[in-house]
Amino acid sequence: MSPLGPVAERFTEHGYDIAYHPVVAEEHFHAPTVTTSFPDFTHFDAVLLMGAPWSTYDHTLIGSWVLPEMHQLRQADSAGVPVFGICFGGQLLAAVHGGRVTPAPTPEIGWTAVTTDDESLVPSGPWFEWHYDRWHLPPTAVELARSPAASQAFVLRRNLAVQFHPELTPAMLTGWLNHGGAAKATEQGRDPASLLIETNRQAAAAAQRSRALVDGFIKLTSSRQEPEPAPRRRWPDRRPQS
Repeated sequence: MSPLGPVAERFTEHGYDIAYHPVVAEEHFHAPTVTTSFPDFTHFDAVLLMGAPWSTYDHTLIGSWVLPEMHQLRQADSAGVPVFGICFGGQLLAAVHGGRVTPAPTPEIGWTAVTTDDESLVPSGPWFEWHYDRWHLPPTAVELARSPAASQAFVLRRNLAVQFHPELTPAMLTGWLNHGGAAKATEQGRDPASLLIETNRQAAAAAQRSRALVDGFIKLTSSRQEPEPAPRRRWPDRRPQS
């Protein structure tokens, strides 16, 4: 499973314990029709949905686990459990709450300028993108950020979705490129070596933006303006990043 980088680090600094729940093991990536027993999302203080290399709507391929997960997300929303969705996770939030996910006319791969309406919640960046699908907003969602190719962030009740990858680190990108990503990037006209060079250049500033994003999510979903020291809390992660 890929690490969660500065996103997990910031949650830990806010007093959260992390309960990981990977769904598809690496050896099953080419045949991800697996089953899993999700923990009850309503038993956690927050849920983090990570990326995945598949499409949320490909139920023939991943319906064995994505449909039960969608049920869990509806239950979490009804219970008021905060959910933070990243890339595939954000698309899943859109699909669960009345939006749609479709192939994007233009895949986004690499560091991308993102325009935001709320710097305190979703800092403008560049942010790292790697996605081939895009969401269409749920009816009552409020879009917070966008790029020319896709909506980049929305909020709906206590759910926050982002299309980019705030968890990315140079080591993580190296792993993606070494496990098939280099060929996929090349197919889309992107140079893998240049992506890694730029990621190293952006790493420090991007980590600070990621920390601010987590801070914004916690403020958005908490009755407190600043989280205070408290007993350790737990939240589940759902799968390796795409």
